[in-house]
Amino acid sequence: MNWLSRTVLPKIKALVSSEEPKETLWVKCTSCAQMIFHRDFEESWNTCTSCGYHMPLDPEHRIKLLCDHGSIEAIPVDVAPKDPLSFRDLKRYSDRIKDARSKTGHEDAIMVAAGQMDGQAVVIAAFNFKFMGGSMGQTVGNGIVKAAYEAIRRQAALIIVPSSGGARMQEGILSLMQLPRTIVAIDELREASLPYFVLLAHPTTGGVTASFAMLGDLHIAEPGAIIGFAGRRVIEDTVREKLPDNFQSAEYLQEHGMVDMVVPRQNQKQTISSIINMLMTSRAVKAAE
Repeated sequence: MNWLSRTVLPKIKALVSSEEPKETLWVKCTSCAQMIFHRDFEESWNTCTSCGYHMPLDPEHRIKLLCDHGSIEAIPVDVAPKDPLSFRDLKRYSDRIKDARSKTGHEDAIMVAAGQMDGQAVVIAAFNFKFMGGSMGQTVGNGIVKAAYEAIRRQAALIIVPSSGGARMQEGILSLMQLPRTIVAIDELREASLPYFVLLAHPTTGGVTASFAMLGDLHIAEPGAIIGFAGRRVIEDTVREKLPDNFQSAEYLQEHGMVDMVVPRQNQKQTISSIINMLMTSRAVKAAE
């Protein structure tokens, strides 16, 4: 055995080989710093068992939380061109998309599915904040429109769970066009007399708040979620006033009439399904008259 096989080859193998990731047994709460056993964390749907803080929940688990077991049907979303404007800042937009897809395993920042909630038909569109901050580009717009039309086709309630920094700047005007486009889709759902619920997760800001996210028949927010259009510092610099500590929080918005209720994650399915049942029963009675 020569020096090449004894010294060089092991070093090369060490560089290119990847070790299996170790299972994470504990999760640290980003609010109170409490260490949570990973199974308890998953069973509580990513909420802290000590302080109740709601941490991000990916779209797959969000849909599982809300839908009856075995009723979920994935609905494909049309994926827009990777880089329609050949946009580049510190790096190419196409590279950002590729990195986000690699890290999340998702094509874009939205997932759409049909299912049932306590036997009631629903269509759910859930955002993934880990995909470029849940920003809304053409594909996300396609997802909202597809969800609304599927709800109409299936005569089902529509539930959208936004968690987003707003419009995706790398798609420029094409991103801003999704604001009126999603509003038109929601208007068509309303013309069909079908319920539309918005479950506001942390954070919901920018162009998402300025479009479909504030058009729900009922606005439900998760505890502590930040909801608004512009950021706190931008508003303070504009109005030249110190804002309350809880400004733009779900609880603050509920006090001021912009959110109907703040519901912890473990109670969301029961709360929403009971309201859907009431609305759909009333709708059936009116149709029969």
